[in-house]
Amino acid sequence: MSLDTTASPTPSSPCILIYAARERARTFARTAFPRRKAKTVVVKSVEEFDHAIRRELIDAAIVDLGAPTDDSWVIAGRAQDFPSTAFFGLVPARAGDTPTIAKCAQLEFADVLAEHIDEEVARELVGPYTYTTRFARALHEPPPSIGLVTETQRKTWEAIIQHGGRPVTTRELASTIGVTREHLSRNFAQGRGANLKRVIDLVRLISAAELSKNPGYDVRDVAAVLGFASSSHLAVTTQRIASTRPASLSGLRTVDLIERFTQGRTRSRATIASQE
Repeated sequence: MSLDTTASPTPSSPCILIYAARERARTFARTAFPRRKAKTVVVKSVEEFDHAIRRELIDAAIVDLGAPTDDSWVIAGRAQDFPSTAFFGLVPARAGDTPTIAKCAQLEFADVLAEHIDEEVARELVGPYTYTTRFARALHEPPPSIGLVTETQRKTWEAIIQHGGRPVTTRELASTIGVTREHLSRNFAQGRGANLKRVIDLVRLISAAELSKNPGYDVRDVAAVLGFASSSHLAVTTQRIASTRPASLSGLRTVDLIERFTQGRTRSRATIASQE
């Protein structure tokens, strides 16, 4: 198996999975999503596509339908298994593409891209639909019950959600908001508010719950794409933040997780003890 993967410039840059059966589609991938703009994973078979989408968090999937094959439509059908990922068709935009576009609509694709469009336009069409963008937009305002009211807290929350549930360190967050790691750690959890690590875990668990609703993912897949060390690590986090098991996440809404979180799980015992 050969996956053509380019490095992501920042943790929050979108990860685009592209099935490219034709060289023209591969050229489109290179020009529309250069490594300074996104991380791209280019695959050439159903097996490679299935492996890639279960290996890391995919923001959007683009399916080459310029010369539809059985593989093309098998991969297109994955949109039903992974509804959290925005799927796009890539076509030459000929008159004969009408049935292909209609089928994409039936499969609930986010959109269809013409392979000759300007690369900046392509990014503008895909960008608003990426998983990370939609996730951050949905959580833009921190839940009032968590008590994140200071400027530092709100900026940090915004930096956390921009990762879509991927791992993020205190050092990375501090760099993003322009303070030292020590300053952030000292000032984030003022009074008896939630501590930073617990808030990071909450956001990651919200993402895990969203992905768990995808028929194509099992618990092990969710742990893998969100960068948990193992499914056991996800289980420990789920118990600590929401007092439940990963298998139950698919039935929980964001408001359910936040409610569970605020019932005495916002701070570690060590943090509480140090302030008493």
